[in-house]
Amino acid sequence: MSHSFVLNGRFLTRQATGVDRFAFELMRAVHVTNGVAPLAMTPPNAGAVPVGWPWPAERVGHRQGHAWEQLDLPRAAGARALVNLCNTAPALREQQLVVIHDAASAANPTNYTFTFRTWYRVLLGALMRGSRVVATVSKFSADELQRHFGPRPAGRAAIEVIGEGGEHILRTPADADIVPRLGLAGRRYVLAVGSRSPNKNFEGVLKALQRLPDPELLLVATGGQAHAIFGKTGSLADPRVVSTGYVSDAELRALYEHAECFVFPSFYEGFGLPPLEAMCCGCPVVVSRRASLPEVCGDAALYCDPDDPATLAAALSRVLASRTLRDELAAAGRARAASWTWAAAARQFAELVRTHF
Repeated sequence: MSHSFVLNGRFLTRQATGVDRFAFELMRAVHVTNGVAPLAMTPPNAGAVPVGWPWPAERVGHRQGHAWEQLDLPRAAGARALVNLCNTAPALREQQLVVIHDAASAANPTNYTFTFRTWYRVLLGALMRGSRVVATVSKFSADELQRHFGPRPAGRAAIEVIGEGGEHILRTPADADIVPRLGLAGRRYVLAVGSRSPNKNFEGVLKALQRLPDPELLLVATGGQAHAIFGKTGSLADPRVVSTGYVSDAELRALYEHAECFVFPSFYEGFGLPPLEAMCCGCPVVVSRRASLPEVCGDAALYCDPDDPATLAAALSRVLASRTLRDELAAAGRARAASWTWAAAARQFAELVRTHF
């Protein structure tokens, strides 16, 4: 097989985050469309590629982490086009496409450790100036990247937008056993999904929950903590909170399908994939009226002010009190999700590769 570009496969070697999910699902959709074919390169310590990855991955170099990405990867890629889908890339390379998902580390620096935000400030500035193609996942993020890092240099293409999809959550049958395992059988719960970054505003969800009159209503919170990135994260110590840690896609689908609603009052999102997953599963959605979320969710969600838990409590009260409203939001969400698909994202991506490389 001839390969049209080299893919930075560092994301294949770590526990998947939102940006890693973007890379995996985008490349899986690219494989289905059969438009372009990458040669994925990974660090030498990489284990087996995740289930469903459609191409072999070649181990190169001898370093790990950022050192591998900055030194070994560009040397192994040589003169070929290099595609980087998860925010980071070789800082001094021109012959590459890099997807920078957001400007969160610059927009909200106190949410991140000093080391992380300093490194990202330097790296993203270099990538914005030097990479042949810079893309992101929403119009909001494109504006934010230019606001914090300046416009692209003269002669460089404008920031491109590649959307996302949520239909991957429907690929695996729901593992409904997680509901009784977590003690949720016969219980009403609101679902929140994401890392314990302060930006995700889990504390706001808890404050809203405490304003609601139903003492039996639970908050189920999935996702893990990343202290090396976000520093100190808040606690969700409350008897009505069920913290699951990381869950499989099959388990997450079941949690979406059994929840009264999904809540996502984030302060800042480059795209916001969990609301789209929830919509695909027919779960009513309540999100923040901020950043990219109105762009993604449109009129298929209820909105709240992330700075004011009372507005979130009011939206939750509306949803919890009305079966009709929940059904309407579920139908609107499925229709909205149909406009954001990985197949569409793959077509956007393939066109960028063909145009610029």
